[in-house]
Amino acid sequence: MIIIKKHLLMQVLLLYNYNDMFNRYSRKTGGPSLSYINRERKFNTNILYQVLQCIFLAFIAIFLGFAIIYAFGIRTSVVGESMEPTLSNGQEVLINKIAYQFSAPKQGDVIVFRPNGNENAHLSVKRVVATPGDHVQIVQGKVVINGSIYTKDKAEDTRDAGIAASEIVLGADEYFVLGDNRRNSEDSRSANIGNISRGMIEGRAWYGLKIKNKEAGRIQ
Repeated sequence: MIIIKKHLLMQVLLLYNYNDMFNRYSRKTGGPSLSYINRERKFNTNILYQVLQCIFLAFIAIFLGFAIIYAFGIRTSVVGESMEPTLSNGQEVLINKIAYQFSAPKQGDVIVFRPNGNENAHLSVKRVVATPGDHVQIVQGKVVINGSIYTKDKAEDTRDAGIAASEIVLGADEYFVLGDNRRNSEDSRSANIGNISRGMIEGRAWYGLKIKNKEAGRIQ
């Protein structure tokens, strides 16, 4: 045991002497010392760490950029005058694609959907008037929901009742949508469109871009 301890002590002394001799030799010859080499290694390690940190932050920034664009920056254009005066023909709107991942569309929302779920069809923009379980009917130009006149209506009248001339009962995931310009709108009154299922909805139209004399702004 004593021999082993002596052996270890000799190793430590030799290492210390070697380090001291190396440093002395380096000072005489102008070469690097062990302490200088250690500092160089530490310096290089710090540079590598900073580079990796920058790369990581860049990836995070790119990911967040794509996520924000997907969530709020995808756009579509309004076709026709069905949403006048809220939105104009050709006006581009930004779509909030995550709005209905956490909550359901509500009455008054302006939504973007694919008519009949057709992937090749142009996205349609309309306003939700009635939600799942509601009873909808258009009587003498007035939209009646659950026996009461729809008071949030922006249109003056809805003369063409279409299929809503008879009472419609919405299913568990169905929505009744109308254009704000009822005289020039193909919406849930039309048999070609009908009730909109939750699966057809792409998101909420939340911001209208500037067009002609209409300023950009949030869609109300």
